[in-house]
Amino acid sequence: MHAGDGMVVDLVRVVDGDTIVVNIHGWPDIVGREIGVRVSGCDTPELRDRRPEVKALAYRAKRVVTDVLFNAGIVTLHNIRRGKYFRLVADVYADDICISSFLIHAGLALPYDGGKKRPMAISGNARLIKAFHRK
Repeated sequence: MHAGDGMVVDLVRVVDGDTIVVNIHGWPDIVGREIGVRVSGCDTPELRDRRPEVKALAYRAKRVVTDVLFNAGIVTLHNIRRGKYFRLVADVYADDICISSFLIHAGLALPYDGGKKRPMAISGNARLIKAFHRK
């Protein structure tokens, strides 16, 4: 099922701020049921980080994504492709909200194009955002 130029999905769960699990309408179960999708365009802190301030930011990003996606009328994937780890990567939308842009503007993520990660100051969480890239 398509909405605009996007693929309509049912959200199964949010793994972290930039990874979700979905069921993709119209795709065979073997490739479209409970499939992990990396949110394109952003990078959020890792939940497994040992630093408390970074871990707190990671859980906040996950909560925000969970709230936005589960409260959306429709969730769609746009520009679906395979990433460097052979997982699906897509632009994820909750209604008309681009999740990666939303997270970046909220100070919960960095812009990310799949290449080398680099620190960048964003919003009021600049210290934490910089910290999650210093390992």
